[in-house]
Amino acid sequence: MSIQTRKERERAQREKLIITAARELAEAEGWEAVTTRRLAEEVEYSQPVLYSHFKGKDAIMTAVALEGIADLAEELRAARMAAPAPADILAAVGSAYVAFADRRPALYDAMFNQIVDLPFATPESPAPLRAAFDEVVRAVSPHADGADPGLLAETFWAALHGLIMLMRGGRIPREYHDRRLALLLARFSR
Repeated sequence: MSIQTRKERERAQREKLIITAARELAEAEGWEAVTTRRLAEEVEYSQPVLYSHFKGKDAIMTAVALEGIADLAEELRAARMAAPAPADILAAVGSAYVAFADRRPALYDAMFNQIVDLPFATPESPAPLRAAFDEVVRAVSPHADGADPGLLAETFWAALHGLIMLMRGGRIPREYHDRRLALLLARFSR
């Protein structure tokens, strides 16, 4: 192994350590607690070391969001593949999406509520973002009935996101979540 290879591996490990620390701190205390000073303390590196990896908190949050989107894509794919029948795929994917947002609220916020430097819905969208969206497209496509599957997927995603955010914000009661999700799935799977 060359010195360059070792240095690249160590750099990637430090970057992963920073991203993981940011995720954990945000989940424990919220994004307001995530500062470069606090992260430097958490990972036991100086702030200049953090800045050698990321331009600042926004860049760290973007890296966290991209990693979270990759995790979401994997969970949506697993849900789709585990569905007992093709007719159950939409419900499985919708439930997996909501469960992900519920289990990881700060990560979900980084992915879809915070301002991050990720191009959504463009040819330049990163591969993990395309993979997550493609899972939603696969889930809704059998129910498109002539509609554009991409637009239908965006609409389904927006509906799921809206339910999550309204429930999280206390605008709609949590106890009716399963019924709301069933209504949404029934409308999309007509």
